[in-house]
Amino acid sequence: MDEKERYEQGMTKRRQVLGDAHVDRAQANRTDFTRDFQDLITRYAWGEIWTRPGLPAHTRSLMTICMMVALNREEELKLHLRAAANNGVTREEIGEALLQTAIYCGVPAANSAFALAQQVFTAMDAGA
Repeated sequence: MDEKERYEQGMTKRRQVLGDAHVDRAQANRTDFTRDFQDLITRYAWGEIWTRPGLPAHTRSLMTICMMVALNREEELKLHLRAAANNGVTREEIGEALLQTAIYCGVPAANSAFALAQQVFTAMDAGA
């Protein structure tokens, strides 16, 4: 696969997982400074890793949520909490994953993640 094909495959997967609205905003907000970074994550995060057949997107979503908790990356955690629904992840499964993070990442990290997840779910329920 060449880089153009990887980019196209990545953009398709990125839209499937994150939704058109998010990807359209990211594309519209690109600048000369961020253009190469956006291209990189589309080709490699989405076109190389998220499209691999070895794990279903459902599992990748749960793993990503746990990693964002571990790394204290709130903005990315919010993004992937929303995106998880597109991969068939239930709120109950997210709750279980966050409980797991309490043991392996620490209670304060899980506490923050539960609070953030509740905010995200409330916004999603309100149609935001």
